[in-house]
Amino acid sequence: MPHIDLSGAWRLRDAAGEHEAEIALPGDAISALFEAGVIPDPYWGRNEYKCGWIAERDWTMTRKFDLETTDFDLVLDQVDTVAQVRINGTLVMDANNAFRRYRVDASHALKVGTNEIEIAFPSSVRVAAERQAAQPFFVPFRAENSRIPNPNMLRKPQCDYGWDWNIALAPFGIYGDMRLEPKEALRIERLAVSQSHGAERASVTVTVHVVGDGLGDLEVTFDGERRSFNLAGPGPATATFGVIDPKLWWPNGQGEQPLYTLTATLGSQTETRRIGLREITLQHDLDEVGARFTIEVNGRPVFAKGANWIPADALPGRVTTEKTRDLLQSAADANMNMIRIWGGGRYEPNWFYEICDELGLMVWQDFMFACALYPSDDDFLSEVEGEVRETVARLHHHPCLALWCGDNENVGALGWFEESLRDRDRYLAAYDRLNYAIERSLKETDPAANWWPSSPSRGRLDFGDGWHDDTSGDMHFWSVWHEGRDFDHYRDVAPRFCSEFGFQSYPSIDQIRSFAAPKDFNIAAPVFESHQKNPGGNARIAETMFRYFRFPEGFENFVYLSQVQQALAIKTAVTHWRSLKPRCQGALIWQLNDTWPVCSWSSLDYGGGWKLLHHAAKAFFAPTLATIVPKEESFELIAVHDGPGPEDLEFKVSALSMEGGERPLEGGSIEVAPGAAKLLACMPNGAIQPEEILLYRWRTPSADWSTDHHAPLPYKAYELPDPGLETRAEGDALTLSTQRPAFFVALEASVPGRFTRNGVLVLPEEPFRIDFHPRDPDATSTFTLRDLYSATYAQTARQGANP
Repeated sequence: MPHIDLSGAWRLRDAAGEHEAEIALPGDAISALFEAGVIPDPYWGRNEYKCGWIAERDWTMTRKFDLETTDFDLVLDQVDTVAQVRINGTLVMDANNAFRRYRVDASHALKVGTNEIEIAFPSSVRVAAERQAAQPFFVPFRAENSRIPNPNMLRKPQCDYGWDWNIALAPFGIYGDMRLEPKEALRIERLAVSQSHGAERASVTVTVHVVGDGLGDLEVTFDGERRSFNLAGPGPATATFGVIDPKLWWPNGQGEQPLYTLTATLGSQTETRRIGLREITLQHDLDEVGARFTIEVNGRPVFAKGANWIPADALPGRVTTEKTRDLLQSAADANMNMIRIWGGGRYEPNWFYEICDELGLMVWQDFMFACALYPSDDDFLSEVEGEVRETVARLHHHPCLALWCGDNENVGALGWFEESLRDRDRYLAAYDRLNYAIERSLKETDPAANWWPSSPSRGRLDFGDGWHDDTSGDMHFWSVWHEGRDFDHYRDVAPRFCSEFGFQSYPSIDQIRSFAAPKDFNIAAPVFESHQKNPGGNARIAETMFRYFRFPEGFENFVYLSQVQQALAIKTAVTHWRSLKPRCQGALIWQLNDTWPVCSWSSLDYGGGWKLLHHAAKAFFAPTLATIVPKEESFELIAVHDGPGPEDLEFKVSALSMEGGERPLEGGSIEVAPGAAKLLACMPNGAIQPEEILLYRWRTPSADWSTDHHAPLPYKAYELPDPGLETRAEGDALTLSTQRPAFFVALEASVPGRFTRNGVLVLPEEPFRIDFHPRDPDATSTFTLRDLYSATYAQTARQGANP
């Protein structure tokens, strides 16, 4: 008997009877109301403030369907959030957690013929307030982020209620499977997969957990081998498969990502998994500094290069596999090998992790708790335990999954609120109850899982300051952004693993045009300020810009220069921390993506366009890198190599004048060990004159020369002559040439697409080619060219098809 698919067109109504619209499920109600013309685009202008009423009302979604028999289970996945489901007026399900899958026997409510299903969504704003009022003591949340109160009362994406980069709409709907499933005598409930490795051999053990009653034939297949079971009832069935000379799965840049197919078939039900053979461990043993934080893959320490992931869209109905794959592909293309799924968003669908498996992107998976304190009563903990077990059972087999983390910044939250400062013991005990419930449920479901209690954290049962301690565990380093410190302050710390750090920029000009009219092209305009959710963020960008650069000419150059300084800030941090290997073994930028068009810390614009930071990341995350590290009396040139084998490196360093003259300073060849950082040269401060900068080049046998520079002074201190920058365009291939050094040369296209490089240094007598790949292959683009000189000395950027 086939499944009855309940997805498709439903009717959406508010309880007051004022609004009705069609909604396509899976999807969210706010997207549906926009598509029906009930509300304006919430992302345009200040329209978000016209949409706040939606989350304050009760809503229902209904549809009809026909049946010839009634022996069905109702299966709903990702019901967001509090909902009551009735079939033909009979209550069959109470949903209470957006992160869980619900299955209930619906046969008693179904009838042969036409049926009606109704899902009632009471206002999550009201329900959260009621639950807060019912707590034995107030459980605080961070009001600066959560502009709608009490998100910590609901098992729902916390950023739905607002964040310092997110719109506050509190969307609701259903985002996963929706079906009536025939009741089977026996059914596969879940697969538990484990693996072990020895010399040139791997062993994969699969335990099929079967529920129900009756008899059945189970068949399990892995890599062409088959095991059969005659089942006489429910229970686990275990099969072990040996693989001789296994093809190992490696992170991006470390090797290939082969995947083996596993299937389990019971009656009409078939479950399929793709398995990567690998061992991933978290090393957190004590050393002479404190305690390290190192990810090892197949016995090899791997420096984690990557970024933090937030939901792909503020409105779940707008999330697609194609758009998400594009974001993850951009991460891999920028030489990233890890994504941290941040704890204030959502556990992603299965296909997300399958994409990470294919791309070699390790996943640091937070459990969904962030920047708040949470209830610790039995009902809440029971709900969390079920959420953790289901999520881990669903995801644990993915080779990309490197680490499970209890929460984001909840240890720090103990020190944020008047209530927890006044009564720390009570709130600490409540936190520990929740954290231990998560850990216990994780380990019961996947005993081999790598567990980290919180981020940042110095380690298990350590409730100290992980933000500022660079000796143990992982670190969130926010002093440069939130405290307005110089970029050089990144060099004052030596984290073991920095899992959050960032600096804001404005979205690219094409994204700004998607939410603001030209009259609002001003960072102090109300529209622009409404797309800046971090208090003081615009002022901080402007103040920092004044510190490092001559002030730009016009709004569009201001936007460009904000992206230049963002790239410069993060490059300073990453290149320095990579030079500290093996003390530092990870740098995860905050953040990869945006949920809507907004001023933020992202390296990718909403929609997937590459900011200048992402182009810079492709260079500073390269497998082999040379970087200048300034010391008190000298400049050190250090080579960093992440590859699995040694690498021969040739290098040369010059003093570069603003007119383009080069004076050779150092050069040579050296072998760099795998996973190492090595000093190449040391130059005294007096080696360059005040109007000179350091220019350095390096190459390996498999790659041509790479070029970078280090300016000891702020760029505003140098007298930049007109570089005489010219561009020759041949279709979508552009060749840049210049008479004098041109800094941070950036191209903008009139149509969506991607440049092969951007924000580059162009030198005399060294033409630089940049190709543009339009998203629509038939599209014709014009280009705008900017550089540091044109942005801060000239009145307008160079524009046109042949700028």
